[in-house]
Amino acid sequence: MPALMLIAGAAAGAAGLAAAAPRAEAAEVSEFTLDNGMQVVVVPDHRAPVVTHMVWYRVGSADEQPGKSGIAHFLEHLMFKGTATHPAGEFSQVVSKLGGQENAFTSQDYTAYFQRVAKQHLGTVMGFEADRMTGLVLTDEVVLPERDVVLEERRMRTDNDPSAQLSEAAQAAMYVNHPYGHPIIGWEDEIKQLNREDALAFYQRFYTPNNAILVVAGDVEPDEVKKLAEETYGKVKPRAEIAERERPREPASRAERRLVLADGRVGQPALSRNYLVPAFRNDKQESVALDVLSQVLGGATGRLYRSLVVEKGLAASAGAWYQSTALDDTRFGIAVTPRPEVTMEVLEKALDETLAALAKDGPDAGELERAKTRLVADAVYAQDNQATLARIYGAALATGSTAEDVKDWPDQVKRVTAEEVRDAARRWLVPARAVTSQLLPAGPASGPTPAAVAPPAESGHARPEDRS
Repeated sequence: MPALMLIAGAAAGAAGLAAAAPRAEAAEVSEFTLDNGMQVVVVPDHRAPVVTHMVWYRVGSADEQPGKSGIAHFLEHLMFKGTATHPAGEFSQVVSKLGGQENAFTSQDYTAYFQRVAKQHLGTVMGFEADRMTGLVLTDEVVLPERDVVLEERRMRTDNDPSAQLSEAAQAAMYVNHPYGHPIIGWEDEIKQLNREDALAFYQRFYTPNNAILVVAGDVEPDEVKKLAEETYGKVKPRAEIAERERPREPASRAERRLVLADGRVGQPALSRNYLVPAFRNDKQESVALDVLSQVLGGATGRLYRSLVVEKGLAASAGAWYQSTALDDTRFGIAVTPRPEVTMEVLEKALDETLAALAKDGPDAGELERAKTRLVADAVYAQDNQATLARIYGAALATGSTAEDVKDWPDQVKRVTAEEVRDAARRWLVPARAVTSQLLPAGPASGPTPAAVAPPAESGHARPEDRS
């Protein structure tokens, strides 16, 4: 899950914190850069003798060469296959023997590897991670079976799940020119063509220290982390020049797009809508207003739930989300499930009316304060989990934001006005920027309803994949 979105994503239980709560006590973050260009961030947390160690590479599925979709995620798998120094499985076995945990994930904008161990073992995991930054060994005997593993993963996660199929189609419909339009795991036909040479070429180009960020959070001091980093990562020489990431821009959208998927495996119909909106990196003020807007609409006390579930009794659930942490234009989502016997036409009309009312008058004072309270509370609670902190800082820096942006984010939330939230709804939640999707059970009556072929009065949307 992306960085600032991690702060905003866990609002449950936060409503008890007063809106006037003081600024979240941000960790004393230290930053420095090794001689080889590797950026290092240290987030001290001395409550337990544990550290979370993460290496982030500024490369994700959106950086793949056309026709090679899935190579970023495929390489993530292959990074566990051993090096010239440490055979396959040794790194994981050592982490396990030390009582630690490890994993990795790929997103559209970054790939990250992490371990959580007792503080005295930090140097050990640094040494292993630095080794596989430069010493990966791949053979066809390793690569080809792992490609089959990825294909099976795709079948299980997407091809056998109608909801995932529709989400993938909606993402492709949203991004007609930008590489965010292809799935992180890749298209099946292109995954089948990936090979050892593709993986090594991607590795050599992007897995270089000057394209990496080291984040260490836990019971450490900056000086000891710097010493260990210089002894391990500092010995890795850059092997590629890293240029500014430039991707095709998404053209101005002029028409709403609508999708319908009917499948016999669907037990619960669903309506979702995605809007193309700016990310935090590209418009901080607008992004924070969108974060507040997503909270005004979503959650157990949000307007969508109150209107569609409680007051009108049309929906079983209703929510909203916003993916703020991305390198390029991102998505704002709304998802609603109807109650039995409620048609999509009726549900969508009520959704449009709710969005139109918010765009007309903005949130009332109570809604605004509750939304801001939840967001600030989440920022406070994030300080209580070192792994969450490491992910927040890593994802932010990997997508062009700064540590100061993370620390200042709660104060930016507090400054958002009702007018800014209203204007964000008017500007971005419009039909031309939307992809609306209906997930329906298959049957004689399934297929596009009248609402699926006629444009709604207003527009609205659902979420992305982090692979672990």
